[in-house]
Amino acid sequence: LAGTAWPGRRIGRHCADLIRAVERQGHEIGLHAWDHHAWQAHAGTWPMARLQRDIQRGVEALRAILGHPVDCSAAAGWRADARVVEAKQALGFRYHSDCRGTHIFRPRRADGSLGTAQIPVTLPTYDEIIGARVSDATFNDHILSLLRADALNVYTIHAEVEGIRMASLFEQLLIGARARGIRFCPLGELLPPLDEIPAGRIRRAEFPGREGWLGCQA
Repeated sequence: LAGTAWPGRRIGRHCADLIRAVERQGHEIGLHAWDHHAWQAHAGTWPMARLQRDIQRGVEALRAILGHPVDCSAAAGWRADARVVEAKQALGFRYHSDCRGTHIFRPRRADGSLGTAQIPVTLPTYDEIIGARVSDATFNDHILSLLRADALNVYTIHAEVEGIRMASLFEQLLIGARARGIRFCPLGELLPPLDEIPAGRIRRAEFPGREGWLGCQA
C-alpha cells in the first residue's frame, strides 16, 4: 500500500541497481511518477507548474540512475487528462501509456495539434476483477480469453501483486500465454509510423473496479 495509500520511500535511491538490471534484460524503463501517492491523490487538482515539476523530478532521477534519458511514461493510477497531456508534451517522449482504452492514438491538444502517442491499457488488472467476476482459479483463463490477434492487447501488472503475493499465478499466466503462441514485447514495439496513428482524446471517467476517476480514451 505504500505509495498508494500513503507516501512510500524513495524507490530510485533504494533500487537503482535493480532498475539498471531490468533495463539490461531488455525491458523498457519509463517514468511512472516521482511520488505515486501524491500524483494519484492530487494530480487532478495540481496547477500546471506542479504537474511539470513532479514529472521533471522523476525524469531527472531516472536519468541519474540509468545514465541516459528515458523516452516513455505511464501515469500513476491512470490519473491523466488533457492537462497531463500538456504537462508531458515538452518531454518529447516516444509514447505515453497514461489511460485505459482500445487502440493507439494521439491526443488532440487545445491548439488543434496532436500530442505524443498514447498506448492505452486495454485489459483489466487483477484487483479490478478478482472476486467480483472471477476467482484465482479462473483468472488466467479469463485474461487469456480477452486477447485478440486483431486488437491491441496491453496488460498491467503490479510489483506488489504479480511480483509478490500472486507471483506463482502470474508465472502460470506467462506459461499459458506462451503455449498459445502469444509473444510478449515492449510497448514501444507496438508503435506504428506516426502518420498512421489516429487522433483521439483523454477524458476523465469512472472505470469498473477502480475508485475515483481515470484517464480514458475518448
